[in-house]
Amino acid sequence: MLTAVFLYVILAVTRPGAVAGWAPLAIGATLALIHMISIPLTNTSVNPARSTGVAAFVGESAGYMPLHQLWLFWLAPCVGALIGALVYRAVNSEKAEAA
Repeated sequence: MLTAVFLYVILAVTRPGAVAGWAPLAIGATLALIHMISIPLTNTSVNPARSTGVAAFVGESAGYMPLHQLWLFWLAPCVGALIGALVYRAVNSEKAEAA
């Protein structure tokens, strides 16, 4: 769900007509918030490539996840991104129709 929020923020602040110059601050603040929320709860990695590298080279020996659980670290962000894009499209299509 946090990936959906992250993608929604990215799409919202980079759309045509968005206030110039605020995108980096909004995107960075959202990413920091995602880390502050999710790492203590699930020890998550926001970047699937980072999860893959650590699982492949360190794995269970450092208390990290085994390779057979790695699929979730790829699937969940993809599903979250899809949800975020669909919600963004639905919200903005309603705004376009109202205008």
